[in-house]
Amino acid sequence: MSQQHILSLDEGTSSARAALYNQQGARVAIASREFASQYPQPGWVQQDANEIWRLQLEAATEVLQASWVDARSVAAVGITNQRETLVVWDRHTGQPIAPAIVWQCRRTAAACAALNAGPDRDWIVKRTGLVIDPYFTGTKLQWLLDHIPDARARGEAGDLLFGNIDTWLIWKLSGGKTHVTDLTNASRTLLMDLATGQWDADLLRVFDVPPAMLPRIARSSEVVGVSSGDILGAEIPIAGIAGDQQAATAGQACFSPGMIKNTYGTGCFCLLHTGGQLVHSSNRLITTRAASPTAQPQYALEGSVFVAGAAIQWLRDSLGILPAAPASQHMAQSVPDAAGVYFVPAFVGLGAPHWDADARGVISGLTRGATAAHIVRAALESIAFQSRELVDAQSADAGTPITEMRVDGGAASNDFLMQFQADILNCRIVRPADTETTALGAAYLAGLAVGYWQSTEEIASFWRAERVFEPRIAESERTRLFDGWRDAVARARSHREPAH
Repeated sequence: MSQQHILSLDEGTSSARAALYNQQGARVAIASREFASQYPQPGWVQQDANEIWRLQLEAATEVLQASWVDARSVAAVGITNQRETLVVWDRHTGQPIAPAIVWQCRRTAAACAALNAGPDRDWIVKRTGLVIDPYFTGTKLQWLLDHIPDARARGEAGDLLFGNIDTWLIWKLSGGKTHVTDLTNASRTLLMDLATGQWDADLLRVFDVPPAMLPRIARSSEVVGVSSGDILGAEIPIAGIAGDQQAATAGQACFSPGMIKNTYGTGCFCLLHTGGQLVHSSNRLITTRAASPTAQPQYALEGSVFVAGAAIQWLRDSLGILPAAPASQHMAQSVPDAAGVYFVPAFVGLGAPHWDADARGVISGLTRGATAAHIVRAALESIAFQSRELVDAQSADAGTPITEMRVDGGAASNDFLMQFQADILNCRIVRPADTETTALGAAYLAGLAVGYWQSTEEIASFWRAERVFEPRIAESERTRLFDGWRDAVARARSHREPAH
């Protein structure tokens, strides 16, 4: 049977999706399942790993059945995932020992503060390319091993396995035969030496992590195993793995140094490709591995916004002032401006370049004349303002201005947001014909590994722009708006929890 498709599994923060792609890189079908997070304490975020697997499998099964595609005709499976979210499970039963701790979770803020005040901070930052923050996996794993009875002893005995969501899905998909991650996911753990691409003994000592728990680190584009025949209906090579933002970078065909993309999802994630050059940021960005189809190391400078599209979900679900997320565009455009209202959605602190776990959300500038439309507009503008902070830092690190940015993710379909982003950045914003670039990137990496596609140049030829947004406002207006944002951020950062 001819192998006519690539299957991509795209497990995000709030949904599990599956998509099929053909030889021209066009999406044939997509299926999605939403799932919830739990918030057991302020700043804590966790999920049910078994539910994630069940819904991811449902989406994959649906997309094959709806397309009338036999699993035997699928050339390879690519997997992309929410990064830094960890699962620890029993090797023998396959059951997680606790809920998955999500990347947004801030339960390890105190541990990170202690490390940042200690003697190990500088070498940890240099070796990993990261900052010491609850965002990353290392302190989450340490917390779980400290708080689940006998977990560390079981880990040392080899009875427990650790992985981010990519590793969990591959282990389940392979019927428990493959325990692996890739360089892009491993580079987000605080446990890998960024330059060598290997787990680091000194880092494992600092975070007290048993080496027996760790998966093998593979390239982002290589065959690492096969799916169990009784799960998808055939043994299909598992051939592409990348964290969601590195996958989106590949899906945007950003394979060359200097290319930049921003993904507008639950959070915002802006990556500047630096090629084979490992650049240590001077502006509080992180250095991460980029997805590479070869053995040659590739790097990127990344800025992460923790709450972007999630702010719109909050307005919809918690405040009830939006009937649906797409309605935010019409509401924002129904008023000429935000009337001085600024919304800093620091629900779980602030990411780059602030890295302030104690910051909390603020809506400032409210008057009696402020309406729901002004708040919605301010929420959309906050996404663009936070992205501007990232791009300014990347431009400073790179020593060159950013003149064009490729965008993707759910909120990239919002024309108001994209135009405001162009205005506040003074930069051309290019939206591709297919904004589901995360799933597409995982498919590309898998297809390259099995020879379904021959080169990154072939893949780049598939990329098409759907719309370009050019900046329209004067520099004086841009400065005024951004100065107001910085004032609002200062208010959010002045928040401190009351003593108990």
